[in-house]
Amino acid sequence: MPRQGRRPGRRPTIKEVAAAAGVSTAAVSQAFNQKGRLSEETRRRILGAATELGWSPNAPAAALRSARTRTLALVVRRPTDVLGADPHFSELITGIEGELAPRGYGLVLHLVAGVPEENILYERFAAEGRVDGAVLTDARLDDTRPALLARLGLPAVLLGAPDRTAAVPSVGLGHQDAGVREVAAHLLRLGHRRIAYVAGPADLQHTRLRQAAFEDALRARGLRPFAVLHTDFAEASAVGATEALLDAAEPPTAIVYANDSMAVCGMGTAQRRGLRVPVDLSVVGYDDLPLGRWLHPRLTTVDQQVQRVGAAAARLLLARCGEQVEPAPLDARPRLVARDSTGPVPH
Repeated sequence: MPRQGRRPGRRPTIKEVAAAAGVSTAAVSQAFNQKGRLSEETRRRILGAATELGWSPNAPAAALRSARTRTLALVVRRPTDVLGADPHFSELITGIEGELAPRGYGLVLHLVAGVPEENILYERFAAEGRVDGAVLTDARLDDTRPALLARLGLPAVLLGAPDRTAAVPSVGLGHQDAGVREVAAHLLRLGHRRIAYVAGPADLQHTRLRQAAFEDALRARGLRPFAVLHTDFAEASAVGATEALLDAAEPPTAIVYANDSMAVCGMGTAQRRGLRVPVDLSVVGYDDLPLGRWLHPRLTTVDQQVQRVGAAAARLLLARCGEQVEPAPLDARPRLVARDSTGPVPH
């Protein structure tokens, strides 16, 4: 007799087993594949639910999942319009693909709206065997993803400042505060004292780190930031933040942005108001993307070697997936690239 609640003749699904056992589909897969770090009690509960439902893994599918897909995932928590307008990820993907393509690997890009959606996606990756590994972007405060990927047994690397305490290895330039400190010193030498900072989301590690370095550099000269405004990196947010700063009774003489895309938006906003860059306002970006060299005036920014970091992350992830790949050490640090968008403080 078929189990109550299930139609006769219909094969039960892994989702029904997971629901009956009170676990994720990834845990069900781990229980049958003898992988992961499930407790014995959880494993027995899963196997019992599968027996009661009459479910077993599809052997051909399981064999397929155990083989390499030669595909890696890049999951980005950004709105579609923000991703399309930010060349940072184009540079990052160029660096990653430069290492993957010659070895016959492909990259799958996924956009997610938030942390829960991203975690569910990783569980699906692990349960369905769709990718061999993942590149994690935007290291966050209290980041749960490294521990999740380690628990799922899915190889991963995290883009961000080197951190040996993380559950998965992180890849990035060392001395992450160096670039922002050079920016502050550069503007102070030019005579600026009213300096604003347009930052990214407050929950990102690099936002916290760079903001602290910026404030510390000014504090050493007895100064405080004119203002610190957090954004979601969107064009509208950059424009709105710039307008709010320029509307002040005594506006800042220099604005530092968390990336080049926002700096370009800020520069355009100031110019539409009739301000001259850098005569009336100095503007600084972060990333050193090609678009900064095409502007007039050319954008002062911080080079964090996005392509090189992407390539290093890809090589490390390939090695974690079992490929014979030598690591690519990142021995540089973010550095100021002074161009034409910064000048002496206006009189």
